[in-house]
Order: sequence, then C-alpha cells, then structure tokens
Amino acid sequence: MILSLLRTLVILIPFAVLSGCNNAPVLPEVMRAEAQKDILWKAGAEIYAPEEYKGYLSSLKNGRDLLIAQNAKFGPFRDYESVTQEFRNIILRGELIKGIIEEKKGKLYFETAEKIDSLNSRVENIRKLSSMINEGRLSSHSLTKAEIYLGEARQLFGKELYNDAKKKIDIASRLVSVSVDALSPILKRYADEGQIAKWQGWVRETVNESKERGDYTIVISKIDKKLILYNGGVLYKTYEIGIGINGSKDKLYAGDRATPEGKYRIIKKVRNSRYHRALLIDYPNDEDRRQFVISKRKGIIPKYAQIGGLIEIHGGGKDGMTYGCVGMDNNHIDELFRIVEIGTPVVIVGAVDFKNHISSAIREL
Repeated sequence: MILSLLRTLVILIPFAVLSGCNNAPVLPEVMRAEAQKDILWKAGAEIYAPEEYKGYLSSLKNGRDLLIAQNAKFGPFRDYESVTQEFRNIILRGELIKGIIEEKKGKLYFETAEKIDSLNSRVENIRKLSSMINEGRLSSHSLTKAEIYLGEARQLFGKELYNDAKKKIDIASRLVSVSVDALSPILKRYADEGQIAKWQGWVRETVNESKERGDYTIVISKIDKKLILYNGGVLYKTYEIGIGINGSKDKLYAGDRATPEGKYRIIKKVRNSRYHRALLIDYPNDEDRRQFVISKRKGIIPKYAQIGGLIEIHGGGKDGMTYGCVGMDNNHIDELFRIVEIGTPVVIVGAVDFKNHISSAIREL
C-alpha cells in the first residue's frame, strides 16, 4: 500500500511542477493593456503626451515584470490579484493619457484650421490687390510658393498631422510677408489720406478751372485705370486706359517705367504716332524737376539718372503695359484726339476717392 502511494507521488509531483511552470493563466487586463499601448502610440502619445506616455511605458514594464515573477512561482503559491490590480491601474493611466491626447488634438485642430483659413484669406486678398496694380508681379513668386506650402499644410491637416501642418503654415506665412513687403510701399499710397487729399485737391482745382473757362479737362485715375473727360466742369465721357509697367508709382526718373502724377497740359498732338495717335504732355514740369533734385539729394534715385520725358496719352490699346505713358484703344484716342486741343489741362492722380478698392482691401493685409 505504501509502495503504491509512493509510486503515485513520483508520477504526480513532476507533473504538478511542470503544470505550475507552463500553464500560466491569460489575464484579460494584461491583454487590454498591451492593446492599449499600441492604440496610444498610433494616436500620437509620443507627440502630444510624451512625459505621460513615458511614465505609462515604465508602469507597463513594471507590470510585465510582476507577471513574470508570479508565473515563475510554483502553481499553488501564485497570486495574480496583485498583477490584475497593477494592470487595471495601467489601463486607467492609459485612459487618462488618451484624454490628454484628445484634448490637445482638439485644440490643435481648431488652432490649425483657423490659421489655414486666415492665411488663405490673406493670400486671396494679396492676389486680389496684386491684380489691381501692374506691380503685382513683384509679389507673384513668393505668393505662389506660399500657396504651395499652404496646400501641403491642408494635406497634413487632413491626416491629423497638426504639428507638421503648422510648420508648413509658418513657412507660408513668411513667404506671404515677403509678398506684402514687396507691395506695401506701393499700396499704402492709396490708403494714405494725406496723399489722397493732395490728389483730390489737384482734381478739384483743375475741374473748377474747366468750369470757369467752359472748356475740356482730362483727369486720369491710375488706380481705376480711367481717363475722365470733363467739359465745363461736368463729366463728359470716361475711357478705360493702361498705364506704365510700374505705373502705380509716381515717376521719378527716366527708365523707371512709372506714370507721372501732377498737373500738366497737352503741348503737342501727334497724328501719326508710333502708337497710332498721341497727345504729348509737358512732363517734366517745374514741380517734377524740383522733386527730381530732392530725390537725388536723398539718394532715392540712381546718381546718374536723368529726369526723362516724352510722356503721352496714346493709342495702341488699353490692355498692354506702357513704359510710363497712358495707353488707350485706337478708336478712343481717335475720339479724344478730335475733341481736345493743345493747352488742354491734364491732371494725373493715383486715386480720386478715399474709399478706393485698394484702400478698402489693404486693411485686411
């Protein structure tokens, strides 16, 4: 009997030892924690909650070590309650990190979306402003690059890569600033109340003189690209025009391709001009010469620059850009050529209204 019992123990003890070492239970909390770790990583825990995620991984390692230690024990002596509780705490910690990620992502979502919309509106406004002046080409290269980076930011935003999107937005913003810097000196003239008041004074004086004399006067608004013909102080007819390649600027010297601003007169009618018909004005007048000398002293213009001349209202078309003259369609210059005489006043201004389309749009830059 005793011998039989001993034989049974010899058989069961090794089996029990092997069972205790190899048949560890599968704890659902452990499986949840392992799955949670991957979910948090994919959600961007390393980006949005790096310190919290680092602590979480350390706790997970401790939990694994605790599980290994219990599994190494002889079966009857194992206690998985402490392991289960440890992994429950790890899961709770992971849920808190998930909340942090979602909160930060939500904040970044709205911040990034707002930046993209704001920058897009700014780009559209600069494009619109650029189209209003011949010098818009000065901002074209930087603005095009800004639009490319803005497009890349939108793609990254769609993939929830908000930090990467913000980097693209920052580059695009700098390029937009370069575009604004190129245009601002030109555009600000058309939002400068003092400058516009000066232009309005020229127009008012010239039109009043027309009224007193009962004859024709020409007013040219560069920003509106309009030639307005008055007769006896009353608006008679309006024509569309083209101006210099750098026509939105005031002319300073020969070759700057700007259209002059000031009060002039027609001094010659050229019937067979290179540009169909032409009306030559008396640029430069005394005021132009005075400003030329001042600009040279200040170093605003090149040292060896000349003042230039031969500024005309001529045919050849309104849609092209001139070297500083005022261009009109041939049928319109034919009509104007018949109406006006030598001596007719011509006033050229940047704008005639404080609320011109540039002054309104520039406030949004």
